[in-house]
Amino acid sequence: MPDASSSSSLPLTIAEAADWLRGGRITSVQLTQAQLARIHATQDTLAAFIKIFDETALEAARQADRDFANGVDRGPLQGIPIGVKDIIATREAPSTANSRVMDPAWSYRDGKLYDATVVKKLRAAGAVIIGKLVLHEYALGWPDPDTGFRIAKNPWDLTRTPGGSSSGTGAAVGGGLILGGLGTDTGGSIRGPAAYCGISGMKQTFGRVSKEGCVPLGYSLDHIGPMARTARDCAIMLQVLAGYDPADLCAVDVPVPDMTGLMTGSLDGVRIGVPRDYFFTIPTLDPEVKASVEAALQAMAAAGATVHDVHIPHADTARHAQRITMVGEAYAYHEPDLKATPELYGKYTRQAFQVGAFFSTADYVQAQRFRPLLRDEVARAFEERADGTASPVDVLIVPGMATTAPAFEGYDPDSTTRSYSLTPIWNLTGLPALTIPCGFSSAGLPIGLQIVGRPFAEPTVFKVADAYQQITDWHLRAPPIAKEGLPA
Repeated sequence: MPDASSSSSLPLTIAEAADWLRGGRITSVQLTQAQLARIHATQDTLAAFIKIFDETALEAARQADRDFANGVDRGPLQGIPIGVKDIIATREAPSTANSRVMDPAWSYRDGKLYDATVVKKLRAAGAVIIGKLVLHEYALGWPDPDTGFRIAKNPWDLTRTPGGSSSGTGAAVGGGLILGGLGTDTGGSIRGPAAYCGISGMKQTFGRVSKEGCVPLGYSLDHIGPMARTARDCAIMLQVLAGYDPADLCAVDVPVPDMTGLMTGSLDGVRIGVPRDYFFTIPTLDPEVKASVEAALQAMAAAGATVHDVHIPHADTARHAQRITMVGEAYAYHEPDLKATPELYGKYTRQAFQVGAFFSTADYVQAQRFRPLLRDEVARAFEERADGTASPVDVLIVPGMATTAPAFEGYDPDSTTRSYSLTPIWNLTGLPALTIPCGFSSAGLPIGLQIVGRPFAEPTVFKVADAYQQITDWHLRAPPIAKEGLPA
């Protein structure tokens, strides 16, 4: 059996690892030990983890190996180490939300630590919960060194951010510390780190995955979703995570389809809509990002897809409505602590939450009135071209982030240019949106694009993403740090 400690003998994806485990090429214990070694070795560089579950992870790995030996197969996540953003409850340790404000009692039920619904599902599928991942405090703002919490770094350049708020998950997957992890997304907190770290990240349809056991940011915008190297890996994870949960008032009771069932590797007949207004014209869009997304569209067209321009008239307004909704709902949750102990919040998170106090109830109501209008506009974009000609499309494609990952030094978290974001609109509409890598900048930094689908049409989104990843290798490129920190 190959030595699991060498970089060349470790699988790169969940799908590959699942094959190795079933073929006896590696054991879950070996895989988990190698991942733990990488995590510990990079805590002072990538700084992706808040808590590492060495003992319980290895016990779960041993159980997975016993199940394999006894012919028990729980699916492709069996024996796979998975990280969890530290805003989601796990029974190993209280969640911190990367904040001094977080009450440890939140993590207990009936006097015991408990698992969020998504974590229970991962365990039932045989996954190994390896630790809790760093995030931006309470999933908003910008890291404040004065809070004393770790600040995750970008695996492609440690002087740059991995994105937020699922910063630790993006860094850990991109840096090869784990094969998959959970993030949350209220305005792009899965898709931003995915774009910046060169991985794949899915914000599925609102209500598809339970949010029970997750500290809320924006009640009507929040999602828990998978982050992994490939679209196929995200589909494998979403297959387990999806499903109705009566404990979540936002959950939608719809059937869970086969998330990988449409993955034929073919783009023949796929119809792609491109809303160029706003998404390709904002003043902060990096020319290299735009060029990479355009090249990806050309590659898809060459592989058999048809590409049409479509129009979303109020895409620019959507970012304002999303922000009013997000910070208004966040302030409602945090108001007691903001009044009692404001000094315990990091300054950037405190400022972001306090903005919610300055929007009026009329502002919030108007933002909610805008949402059905926007949903109708996006629905029309799926049915007709920009010139009004009827031509239904299967997915929309837009850039992932306007730029590549910015450097920590000199970055202004309060800069108004940050408001030109390409991700929040899909939280406001609740549509599935998957970010995948589509290139690298001249500075060697990852670039991502978003594939957006119709409501509950995640398999179609995955189909397009997987087909693109079969004709490109952006998703298979790993930074040097992904090969470091292994046991001798």
